[in-house]
Amino acid sequence: MDPGLGTTGWGVIRAEGNRLTHVANGQIKTDTTMPLARRLWNLHSALIDVIRAEKPDSSAVEEVLGNSNAQSTLKLGQARGAVLLAAAASGLIVGEYHPSAVKKAVVGTGGAEKRQIQAMLGHLLPGAKLSGPDAADALAVAITHAHHLASAEGMMRRARVMA
Repeated sequence: MDPGLGTTGWGVIRAEGNRLTHVANGQIKTDTTMPLARRLWNLHSALIDVIRAEKPDSSAVEEVLGNSNAQSTLKLGQARGAVLLAAAASGLIVGEYHPSAVKKAVVGTGGAEKRQIQAMLGHLLPGAKLSGPDAADALAVAITHAHHLASAEGMMRRARVMA
């Protein structure tokens, strides 16, 4: 998931070994005229609905980077809290990834631009119709998480063989 108070992106993939398949993606938008607490509740509720519908085995969220506007950073952090709460309330273990780690996992360099990420998504998830830039970012986070899980599983298999 790619948290944001205005728009939160989500994406679901299936990972079987190195093979990745797009399942679904979307964006959850909150009404800017509503009070903050209601926007956070709506975001949380919508994510719970997505999790119930898609039934993922695990979840991943992009970490928040601070910016020059403290109020914007605080609101982003609150949205991220709603996202983490929705995943935890659904019983999911959550991986958390720095944006540069996501860029490196998808493009090969931590300084990749959004257009490079979206281009790679076209190669990694052929045929996926992106609901928007936040959904694309969420799919990139999902791919990063899948790579990390595959690496961890590979290490566990090697550890069992060596023991």
